[in-house]
Amino acid sequence: MNVKFNQLSNAIRFLSIDAVQKANSGHPGMPMGMADVATVLFKYHLRFNPNNPDWINRDRFILSAGHGSMLLYSLLHLTGYKSISIDDLKNFRQLNSICAGHPEYKKGSGIETTTGPLGQGLGNAVGMAIAEEILRKKFGSTLINNKTYVIASDGDLMEGISHEAMSLAGHLQLRNLVVLFDNNKISIDGSTSLSVSDNYKKRFEGYGWNFLEINGHREKEISKAITKASKTNKPTLISCKTVIGFGSPNKSGKASSHGSPLGEDEIALVRKKLKWNSRPFETPENILNAWRKIGEKGVELEKKWLTALNKKDSRIKSELKNTYVEPNLKDLKDLIKKEKIKYFESKPSMATRQCSSAVIESVSSILPQLIGGSADLSGSNNTKTSNSKVISPKNFNGNYIHYGVREHGMAAVMNGLALYSGLIPFGGTFLIFSDYCKPSIRLAALMGLKVIYIFSHDSIGLGEDGPTHQPVEQLNGLRAIPNLNVFRPADINETLECWEIALNSKNTPSAIALSRQKLPYINPELSNINKCLNGAYIVKITSHNNKLTLVASGSEVELALEVQSELKKYSIESKVVSMPCQELFDKQSDDFKNNIIDKESLIVTLEAGDVSSWKKYLGSRGISLGINRFGESAPYKKVYEHLNLSVEKIVTTIQKKLRDYSLSK
Repeated sequence: MNVKFNQLSNAIRFLSIDAVQKANSGHPGMPMGMADVATVLFKYHLRFNPNNPDWINRDRFILSAGHGSMLLYSLLHLTGYKSISIDDLKNFRQLNSICAGHPEYKKGSGIETTTGPLGQGLGNAVGMAIAEEILRKKFGSTLINNKTYVIASDGDLMEGISHEAMSLAGHLQLRNLVVLFDNNKISIDGSTSLSVSDNYKKRFEGYGWNFLEINGHREKEISKAITKASKTNKPTLISCKTVIGFGSPNKSGKASSHGSPLGEDEIALVRKKLKWNSRPFETPENILNAWRKIGEKGVELEKKWLTALNKKDSRIKSELKNTYVEPNLKDLKDLIKKEKIKYFESKPSMATRQCSSAVIESVSSILPQLIGGSADLSGSNNTKTSNSKVISPKNFNGNYIHYGVREHGMAAVMNGLALYSGLIPFGGTFLIFSDYCKPSIRLAALMGLKVIYIFSHDSIGLGEDGPTHQPVEQLNGLRAIPNLNVFRPADINETLECWEIALNSKNTPSAIALSRQKLPYINPELSNINKCLNGAYIVKITSHNNKLTLVASGSEVELALEVQSELKKYSIESKVVSMPCQELFDKQSDDFKNNIIDKESLIVTLEAGDVSSWKKYLGSRGISLGINRFGESAPYKKVYEHLNLSVEKIVTTIQKKLRDYSLSK
């Protein structure tokens, strides 16, 4: 017996309705409204294999409108993904359930990215579409030819990030990107006319997109539009006119179906109207079998792909597997060792943004999966090197993206690049503008992605650009994000080591904060060990009987060494500790930490920013010297002096603290 199209769609609707009702929490209206569009996409167009959710050439399906998460979970269950059982659906929004309130990325689950903060999924999708173009250029369209489909809501398109991401996608002519806009004209507050009167057609055509408008409840019309989108040379937005809460006699087309359960009485009416006689969480066998057959098509698609792969020469197969499917960084350690020897011999004085550029220059020669970029600050961030080949609309045979002044979009795109498979994105801007990137950084940390953020101009040391560009609280803000390693290297040696850690990281993104001003080479001896891997190490001791420990990061390590030298003149012995990464140091054993920072000594931390994140290291009588106000526009040495971070003022402060402590005994 043939299963009708509306029966397939209704299976999505009722699993979604039932799960939200059981949880007494969630958003049923969107899955009810977009069920027809999703059914057409999965039945006729989307290439996926539930038996191998990580098949590299699968089409990517992104639910940017993450509040409608039950749409995604229902589709994954119905098509046969082992990650989503019927019991998982029954535990929607419950502790430890994969069916979280908003989709949470889990490798191999079919959930391609974490969404919910609106607009983020759109940005991720642009990154995935760029990644596909890069790999298609490298391996040919026989092996890499997937598409990226996105379901987006009016909220996604209201968020500012959508402008940045969609503009970049249009500029790069990402023909493999299709956005299905759930144009139901309803938001939480009510009709979207309360806040939006955009002409979407003009907006997207202005970006260089195709724009199609359809009825989102007509099977053939939906399919025809998706087919048309697949044959164009531009990204496409399909505006799907839908009814939120479709099938609900009293709540369809209304905001009341957006973010709350329908209620038992209304659900009974929906069942009656849509002629659905099954009990909650029960899908009739013939309908479930029809959905499973939709999923089974992907098995044959992947078999054909593997046949094509096996016809390629061994070099191509090896590169695809070892670089992009199962990335191998076996040559990195030897390269870093060689570079450390080179710089130990020359001991250059370099701004750490220049140090980072030197590292990028060297590692990009052996890591083709590195994809760099900058938010229109390539020359300032030093992210672009002689090995950088610019990606353009006409040529994706490159490894560098000019993101334009789009920090918010850049960070979301980088997440998409990392999610695609094997690519390692890094992108640059000033540390002060990390605030624009923060939502995407937080999601990268939540997903455990290998993404590397290059944040130059990391303190008041940038000088004349003044307080609007001098970061004060940004390092603390980044350090507060769980599962993010924040590095602040002090010289070329530390920069090499921090980059090595970032590149080898499995499940943690990295933020590398870099100086504008030149800094001296600080390491007195060459070591094959990556000292930054422990988060902190001892740079110099004037005497093992010291009673003072100076702890600093980045450019302030130089300052700590100068203070140490001056204190020595007054017979004050000390130890200087460089702490390039608090997160890594905090994970070390107590014995290691106590050896580095002796709580019996006076502990003084130095950093040209807010000191909140340093107070945990002070013990009972230590002090943190930094700044708790905005900076000034002046040459950087004048700014340091003005804000009491000169050698003389620090020495005076330490002397007074030591005297006060001695008198109190």
